[in-house]
Amino acid sequence: MRLTAVGTSGSFPGPGNSASCYLLTWQAEGRDWRVVLDLGSGALGALQAHVDPADLDAVVLSHLHPDHCLDMTGLYVHRIYDPRTFCDAGDGGEAPAAPVAEARADAGTQPLAAVPPPRTPLPVWGPGGTEQRIAWAHHTEPGLSPDADTAHPTDLGAAFDFRTLTDRAPFELGSAHFEPFLVRHPVECYALRVTTPDGGVVVYSGDTDECDGLDAASAGADVLLCEAAFEEDRDTVRGVHLTGLRAGRTAQRAGAARLVLTHIPPWTREHIVRAEAESAYSGPLDVAAPGASWDIPNGRNPL
Repeated sequence: MRLTAVGTSGSFPGPGNSASCYLLTWQAEGRDWRVVLDLGSGALGALQAHVDPADLDAVVLSHLHPDHCLDMTGLYVHRIYDPRTFCDAGDGGEAPAAPVAEARADAGTQPLAAVPPPRTPLPVWGPGGTEQRIAWAHHTEPGLSPDADTAHPTDLGAAFDFRTLTDRAPFELGSAHFEPFLVRHPVECYALRVTTPDGGVVVYSGDTDECDGLDAASAGADVLLCEAAFEEDRDTVRGVHLTGLRAGRTAQRAGAARLVLTHIPPWTREHIVRAEAESAYSGPLDVAAPGASWDIPNGRNPL
């Protein structure tokens, strides 16, 4: 399995860096698998440098703050209106509000093979209320539009199959094992522990402070992708984010083989959080940057 950093900026996009988004790719069951962890503000554009969004197998959202989920609205538009699935009515007719199920052709011509049937809705895992949250972000009332009578409700179900994350309730994708762990943040948020088909383990912290849930998720990780949004001497509030020091302590307690710091906002100094982490963690340490990737090694205890 390969982990690729798509967007690594914390709280909002930074210069040349979208908000949180990470791509997992691997081979299993005779094909390639592509799963996104979070799709924050600005991330859909950056994601397209790595994968066609039409080829995604699932999205897993750690929580519902905009810097982790807002570009789901763009992914909805992509899955509904991509010309590969969307066919207009032609001859001045009204365009449908969802993909057309059947390609059309004039009498005596071959079917339009380039227009496939609608895609199966994409599985999307997230905290309770994810569907409503994305609908609120996407839907706009017509207001004083002169074409208000053509407006239609937002039907996210045409594009997404929403599934609810629950603390320590695992699920499977492409022979990989995903397990969410409830962590410490002002809104419901999950760290995500992913065990590859070969037994390697990559853990994504989501947004959190030090807590038992993060420790449990991180235990024995081959790669711990861990947020470090705060600086120890500057940001004194607790229960929101980790500092580099607290991320390093978490990785050291967990026995993680590699620590990757991420979710560093533009106003946080990278060299500060890195030095903090290095003071507490003795293993290899990276700071995530857009386009960087890590191969998850085979684990000692394959599934």
